[in-house]
Amino acid sequence: MTWVVRLMVLVPALAGLLGLLARRQRVIASGIAVGAAATVTVLGLLQWIAPVRATDIDSLGGLPLLDLSVPLHLLSDRLSGLVSFVVALVVLAIQVFTVWYMRDDKRAGQFAATISLFAAGMLLVVQSSDLVLTLVGWEIMGWCSWLLIGHDSERYAARRAAYKAFVVTSVADIGMVVGLIALSVRARSTDLLDVLTVPGSDALLTVGLVGVLIGVAGKSGLFPFHDWLPDAMEGPTPASALIHAATMVAAGTYVIARLFSLYAVDDGARLLLAVLAAVTMVYAAGLALLQSDVKRLLAYSTLSQVAIMLGALAAAPAEVGPVPGVSHLIGHAFFKALLFLGVGWIAVLVGGTALARMRGRLRLRGALRWSMAIGLAALAGVPPLIGFFTKETVIDTALEGVAEGVGLGAWLVLVALLITVFLTAAYCTRVWLLLDGPFDPSGKAAALTPARLTGAVAEARALSDDEGVEVPEPHAGAEGHAPITLSAAFAVAGLAVLTVVGTLFLTTVEGALHLGWLTAVLSILLITGAAFEVWVLSRGGHEDVADRVPAAVRAGAERGLGADTAYARFGMAVTALARLVVVLDRDVVDAYPRATVVATRGLGRLGERSHRAIPSLAIVGLVVGVGMVVAVGVAAWL
Repeated sequence: MTWVVRLMVLVPALAGLLGLLARRQRVIASGIAVGAAATVTVLGLLQWIAPVRATDIDSLGGLPLLDLSVPLHLLSDRLSGLVSFVVALVVLAIQVFTVWYMRDDKRAGQFAATISLFAAGMLLVVQSSDLVLTLVGWEIMGWCSWLLIGHDSERYAARRAAYKAFVVTSVADIGMVVGLIALSVRARSTDLLDVLTVPGSDALLTVGLVGVLIGVAGKSGLFPFHDWLPDAMEGPTPASALIHAATMVAAGTYVIARLFSLYAVDDGARLLLAVLAAVTMVYAAGLALLQSDVKRLLAYSTLSQVAIMLGALAAAPAEVGPVPGVSHLIGHAFFKALLFLGVGWIAVLVGGTALARMRGRLRLRGALRWSMAIGLAALAGVPPLIGFFTKETVIDTALEGVAEGVGLGAWLVLVALLITVFLTAAYCTRVWLLLDGPFDPSGKAAALTPARLTGAVAEARALSDDEGVEVPEPHAGAEGHAPITLSAAFAVAGLAVLTVVGTLFLTTVEGALHLGWLTAVLSILLITGAAFEVWVLSRGGHEDVADRVPAAVRAGAERGLGADTAYARFGMAVTALARLVVVLDRDVVDAYPRATVVATRGLGRLGERSHRAIPSLAIVGLVVGVGMVVAVGVAAWL
């Protein structure tokens, strides 16, 4: 069965290449993408249920690198099989939905091919048993995210968001590269098993783990690298679903899960992970509550949920292991992909993703309405959906970490988790009340007047002028888009079903599910209290609870509390420092050798001018005398 593992990576990679070659034939390119995704899903199922488990599957053969072993092995175990299967399922749903969503896009074939290549990068990370292969898959996802976010390249906002994502994640990847090098040097090998079996804890291990954590923080959007992710919503909705659900932002959780035994023995790196996770989950959940655009709200939600996954890894006792964090990764993949595709469906109907435009549009929508309800309920952690079980597993893991004396990090994660449960339930309730609330048949929300809409757009433009962000026209939409196809609707409905029954998948992995009655009851009380408070403050959904927040605070939340401005100023500071270094190098460091050259040239010219260029009599006599002596000597010798 080792061939299954190799094909899991090879098939989507080849699909990406063939899709690019056939990109001008939209039907063929879409067929290649969907067919490859379906094939990989079957392969993922086979790997998950296969009895063969191996950690030394050959890929391309080892690399000769002096005394450093680089075997480039792949692995197959129950955890990698389940994660691969879930990733493949989500990618398949996204590819099917993309066929309908992007049907009027001239570059739809290229878009689908990029998704295939993106999936290959993620699956390589999941299947890798070698740090070099992990890094290759990691960077493939970074490049593909740049292409997907900036797909609508004629729009300034999309180009800016793509470059921002690429620059921020690439800067963080410097830490990832340094960290992987440190771990490899420590083990004298890039093989994962060799890296994990080196005993003890030392400075090189700390450098390696902190470096990897910095790379993960960049790709996963942990504070302070978080602000690129909300801006990534400028990409098409299927791209958002791919990046946020089961691929790039979740990949960091899987990487740290594979290195969990090392983090468990390094208190410094683990505490840093706990602090970043705790801050991010509360901070992002608070910002999500105040967003006026559904996609940006879901983006901040993703930041918070990924921090929950990583928080589980930071707080779990060594004997519990990393499985609770990966468990929430799997649950999040299902309900977050469902929510993004559902929002994309609504956006096509109403011509935008602003909550004001979507308000009341879920009524009488049948399958879409119930799918969105399931997704939001799972995100909030309502039982018996998968989000409830995975979130409670994380909370119980943190509580166990506190009891087992993991340290300050476990306390930080536990407190942050309880706050996040309340905030998550609050923003999920707010979204549901607005999407399913009172609706004016004229096409505008009951509480939104044309004057108010125009004023909001004007205010948004005034706020964004200094950052060069484009704000769409209030009535720009997607009129004329074809009605949703049965296959695309089935993709959304299928994700809804998986959100309900997906918990059964987790029963096949030991330690993926364990609940504590105390934490479960407390969590349900927090969810109920948050939902009730939002319902009361919104007067049963007739008002937006976010309108009760002062305008200045809400405007700041919409702009990410100035994180984008901080990024820009940091970039300007780095540029100014670089220019200073150039000046110092050119005008100070290089001044000494240049001064020597100038002085030597000046002395030469001075000597040249002081000399008449006419041979003196003494010199002529000396030359003649030397010649005569040589002639006499030669004659005498002969």
